[in-house]
Amino acid sequence: MPYTIARYAGYCAGVRKAMEGAAEAAREAKERGIPCYSLGELIHNPEAVAALRREGIRPVERVEDAEGGMILLRSHGVSPDVEERCRARGLIVRDCTCAFVRALHDIVRQSGENGVPVVLVGDPDHPEVRGTAGWCTGPCYIVQNHADVEGLPPLNSALAVAQTTFPPAKWEELLALLKARIPHLQVKCTICPATQQRQAEARELARRVDAMVVVGGKKSANTRKLFEACRAICPRTIMVERAEEIPLHFANIHTSHIGIAAGASTPDWSFKEVVTRMNDMEKLDQETQEPVSANVPEQEAQDNQALTMEDIEKTVVRIRPGQTVTGTVVQITDDEVCVNIGYKSDGLIKRADMVEKDVNLGDEIEVEVVKVNDGEGNVLLSQRNIVNRKAWEALMEKYEKGEYIDATGKEAVKGGLLANVEGGVRAFVPASQLAQRYVEKIGQFVGQPMKLKIIDVDKQKKRIVASRKQVIEEENAAKKAAAWEKLEEGAVVTGIVRRFADFGAFVDLGGVDGLIHITDLAWSRVGHPSEVLQINQEVEVKILSLDRERERIQLGYKQLQPKPWDNIEEKYPVGTILERNVVRIRPFGAFIELEPGVDGLVHISQCALTRIAKVEDVLEVGQPVRVKVLAVDPEAKRISLSIREALADEAFVEDGAMEIPGEAEEAPAEEAPAAEEAPAAEEAPADAE
Repeated sequence: MPYTIARYAGYCAGVRKAMEGAAEAAREAKERGIPCYSLGELIHNPEAVAALRREGIRPVERVEDAEGGMILLRSHGVSPDVEERCRARGLIVRDCTCAFVRALHDIVRQSGENGVPVVLVGDPDHPEVRGTAGWCTGPCYIVQNHADVEGLPPLNSALAVAQTTFPPAKWEELLALLKARIPHLQVKCTICPATQQRQAEARELARRVDAMVVVGGKKSANTRKLFEACRAICPRTIMVERAEEIPLHFANIHTSHIGIAAGASTPDWSFKEVVTRMNDMEKLDQETQEPVSANVPEQEAQDNQALTMEDIEKTVVRIRPGQTVTGTVVQITDDEVCVNIGYKSDGLIKRADMVEKDVNLGDEIEVEVVKVNDGEGNVLLSQRNIVNRKAWEALMEKYEKGEYIDATGKEAVKGGLLANVEGGVRAFVPASQLAQRYVEKIGQFVGQPMKLKIIDVDKQKKRIVASRKQVIEEENAAKKAAAWEKLEEGAVVTGIVRRFADFGAFVDLGGVDGLIHITDLAWSRVGHPSEVLQINQEVEVKILSLDRERERIQLGYKQLQPKPWDNIEEKYPVGTILERNVVRIRPFGAFIELEPGVDGLVHISQCALTRIAKVEDVLEVGQPVRVKVLAVDPEAKRISLSIREALADEAFVEDGAMEIPGEAEEAPAEEAPAAEEAPAAEEAPADAE
């Protein structure tokens, strides 16, 4: 049997919120041990009211009938004086007024405060209209037809509003009359969008089907107007409160296309029972219409025709909580998706439990049965449970294999961090497992992606404890092992300078650190590693030695730099005159730095044109001087220099041949006492090679 359910059917958002609020209030009243009442029927639907009675909520028509308990204000709202009477009697008030109705109350109240009369379009006997009129602080006129508009007193200005469930087409019709009658008419369309959508959808559906079933309370103005709208288009339209009211021969279930709509106060289970009833009627008709064989006894044929609903239910699919089934989407609302799973009742999936957000009517989806009966006859389903279960199984597989999981820091809590893991599972990371060192501010990890290793699992509660520290340690160990495999003595490798110490520089070789001793940084003397290198500088170094047991690597930097004494005779030929600085002074002479790592000695006898007693009398450290190269010994790493001869050569060039003062009295250099000669250690520093 082909049938179509209107997209907007069943509880609207306001009614659903009112029912949820009522259920919560009933639980609170039970905990307090006090009675719970609703002022009038919470919504206009006998099935829903009966369900509320089962929860312990008893409707009363007067405030005086509720004593010493909690009272719920209906979704239609009440006037302010009614609420005050409730509080004056000491009742605990829980307001279940629809948000759209409450907004309407605010509009009419403000209009009255501004001195603008209100024209309220709606049914004067409807509780919503009566309650709204009570919020008007000025003149309020209620109209619901042409005669009421014609009977209005002369008005120069007014505000036109509507009952939230008033038919949109009729509202437009009356609004045109009001605009013609009131010169300065302000208009606010306060009809609930859900009402407009519901009626528009129902009218469109009525045009496409052969028969319509409108499900809802007969006292409900919303349902009644929905019924009238559908019947105006499709004459074969009936209104029922429950599935049993559908006539057996309402329509030809084999050829007729039936549309099903439901009022905003109709419980989900109520109109879904209608769908089940349709399916059962079709199955029953198929069974009873099968031709009876001539060989079958007459009594047996009669028994086949006398199938009961119980017999039909035996053929329906059996389901159990936790079972995974495949079903077809038969209805989509703002809050739920209805799925036909072959059971006697369709299943409901809350939007929050949906994974596939863009589903369409007729789509086949995989779902898990959460509850076979939620107490209201509904089968509760979930898609997210399937995803969560698969995610948990995947996590357990990684746990058994010791694999890492991806996570994101969610919230800093006492003792550690909560992290969101793959598939929506949460993990707890103790503070001691966040890093290799103590973490003072755990909040710095919130929102940060990280890799974790599961270290403990509570499978029953589906809780996991994980460690970021172990991941870091294992990754570092793996990097270190891989790095050691690539290292060998004498090899030249590239690294990053990470930190300095007084005795050298530490270089990261990609998982392991090596040390460049300060004596291996340069061919010249170095006071601190920062004189040669910089932090985070990329450098090429030579592996001098490896100690795998102690995990120590000795590196050399100067070994890859040119040696200063190479080709020294070509760089400083004998007789060359140079200008350089004094770097050290000793009793026997002064050392002059020719270039980093290469010093030459000016003997005390060569420091001036005349004999001197002390080198300090004519020279000081840092002083620039001109010197002449007297001798170069590459093997001994010695260079003899002379200031005296450099000065004499300059004087000779300027004045021609001249006598050097005091030369006759000076003792020959070779006769100088051995004690005055420069020790080899001073001439060739230990780190020169």
